[in-house]
Amino acid sequence: MALELRNISKRVGADIHIHDTALVLEDGSFNVLLGTTLAGKTTLMQLIAGIQKPTSGEIWHNGKNVTHVAVQKRNVSMVYQQFINYPNFTVYDNIASPLRVAGLPKAEIERRVGKAAELLRLTPMLQRKPAELSGGQQQRTAIARAVVKDSEIILLDEPLANLDYKLREELREELPKLFHGRNAIVVYATTEPSEALLFGGNTATLNEGRITQFGPTSEIYRKPRDITTAQVFSDPPINLVKAQKSGKSFHVFDDTLWPVGKAGGKLPDGSYTLGIRPHHVSPYSVGKSAGEFDGRVLVTELSGSETVIHVEAGGTTWVSQSHGIHPFKVGAPAKLYADLDEALFFGPNEELIG
Repeated sequence: MALELRNISKRVGADIHIHDTALVLEDGSFNVLLGTTLAGKTTLMQLIAGIQKPTSGEIWHNGKNVTHVAVQKRNVSMVYQQFINYPNFTVYDNIASPLRVAGLPKAEIERRVGKAAELLRLTPMLQRKPAELSGGQQQRTAIARAVVKDSEIILLDEPLANLDYKLREELREELPKLFHGRNAIVVYATTEPSEALLFGGNTATLNEGRITQFGPTSEIYRKPRDITTAQVFSDPPINLVKAQKSGKSFHVFDDTLWPVGKAGGKLPDGSYTLGIRPHHVSPYSVGKSAGEFDGRVLVTELSGSETVIHVEAGGTTWVSQSHGIHPFKVGAPAKLYADLDEALFFGPNEELIG
């Protein structure tokens, strides 16, 4: 069985929060909603949960129309990025609360809470109050409450956004394991393409209330349907440049010639938009398929393992993300190389070609 969104939409006054959307999520699947802030991720999750009702369309689950079923009567759990726990309850009581509401026997509650606490490394903290916990422990408590309910649909709305780097990395590794082998439909909302790639499963890219593409995560990353999807699935932003193909060359920036690369060589002559992700633009040549260009450094970002620079070139801003430390200075000239073997090619309607 599955969860089906049958042409649902959500309007508030004259504003369209969710455009006409059709989507099928299979039981046992891990699904990512990927989009920027205000793309519609939370609204879509609240429609799935029954917190909001669609303006049009229907929501079906396990072959039943649940569009107008109250949220309290749906077997759904939702975790938000804020730590939402009962402050006067212990960790044990917080995790057990949905089971008590459901009227489960005490022994069954103890078994389920114990298992969830063990999975999320909360066993030593079961008698503490939320105020005595770190941020990561509070969020693990909220996730445990969602896990223990044994819900058929689990919605995670940017649950790691407010955690520090180390805790985010730990929970990113743990979450897929928590839900592996369960028959639940998991939906995880994020603004970060790296999270979608880490989790795998399926991804739906959202932009301004529209799902632009849905399918296996790696496939969407490698073959985004259009420029909008490629932009949603790129952080730092994907570089885009107009190009005219003629024979074995691309004409860019009016007077610069680039080699066509492996994929570009199969395209007929004509006008294209080239999409080149930042990690395929570097301060060193990558071989015969490197497109060389000069620019002026606008911003530099250095970390212990990589260099990110923003460069003005050809009347637009380019982003390069490369391994190692490269001492670029703001305002200084920079020579960069784009790997044309890794380029994406988009046609006149911004659709992917090839």
